[in-house]
Amino acid sequence: MAVVGVSIVPIGTENPSISHYVAGCEGILDKYKDLKHKLTPMVTVIEGDLDRILEAIKEMHQVPFKLGAKRVATHITIDDRMDKKLTMAGKIEAVEKKLK
Repeated sequence: MAVVGVSIVPIGTENPSISHYVAGCEGILDKYKDLKHKLTPMVTVIEGDLDRILEAIKEMHQVPFKLGAKRVATHITIDDRMDKKLTMAGKIEAVEKKLK
């Protein structure tokens, strides 16, 4: 189980707003029922099998091209553990416990 942050950025678009590109990428994740995902203001966080996540990201990376972008930069951060189950909620809970 991995938790992955991904940011897909179209470069050289006609408009500085990229929310329609983000929406297109998020729509791809709806097809991957086995993956949990959460949109945040800066990245999308995906939880699940790493191979499936990378498969989804590869498909998401193509969305801006399909919407007219000529260049796309995709940034991926992977948190993968072998010693225990890793979840988005678990990562947040671990920090919140330390804040109390």
